[in-house]
Amino acid sequence: MTRVLVVDDEPQIVRALVINLKARGYEADSAADGAAALRLAAARHPDVVVLDLGLPDMDGVEVIRGLRGWTRTPIIVLSARHSSDEKVQALDAGADDYVTKPFGMDELLARLRAAVRRAEPAGGGEEDVVEAGGFTVDLAAKKVNRDGRDVRLTPTEWHLLEVLVRHTGRLVGQKQLLQEVWGPSYGTETNYLRVYMAQLRRKLEADPSHPRHFITEPGMGYRFEK
Repeated sequence: MTRVLVVDDEPQIVRALVINLKARGYEADSAADGAAALRLAAARHPDVVVLDLGLPDMDGVEVIRGLRGWTRTPIIVLSARHSSDEKVQALDAGADDYVTKPFGMDELLARLRAAVRRAEPAGGGEEDVVEAGGFTVDLAAKKVNRDGRDVRLTPTEWHLLEVLVRHTGRLVGQKQLLQEVWGPSYGTETNYLRVYMAQLRRKLEADPSHPRHFITEPGMGYRFEK
């Protein structure tokens, strides 16, 4: 059973989320501040975290960074902050999705299901190991190794990498990438792609400012080259 950790200091939102999650067969824990959220995450190991940024004891971005220090569990930000800069900051810290308040429960649950699917292990198959420069992508094991060391990727970073690697040498359009990685309701949030491509380049390219493997086709999309 999928376990969800809801982190929000508004009791009515927590109550609504927990009721809806349990009605749909999820297990749900809740925390009203960042410190409690980090403790619960370590103790209960949720499959996905729904996180408000405006917490009473610390900013939600700090919670994201705290979680990303040890887990790749999907994190969906649920916040009243609407500015692009704040969204990018949360995504850059390691969040996998961003939903603004007020929100529709059905949409939030659909994004939650998508985040859980992206975090599931990939199935096995032939030619699942791709070598490029100094790193290796094992699609079956869902692992990346660079210069003999494992590279930790968030679920969204991994899914973006997987889509590009499975289309090696071919242009993947911005809309296609957004919809495959974030879901069918996405298609114009190109800032998501910029943030996550920058993160992949920092982790995998020898010279992130002059990428050899993750190529931008301006105005069109991205291409992976071995």
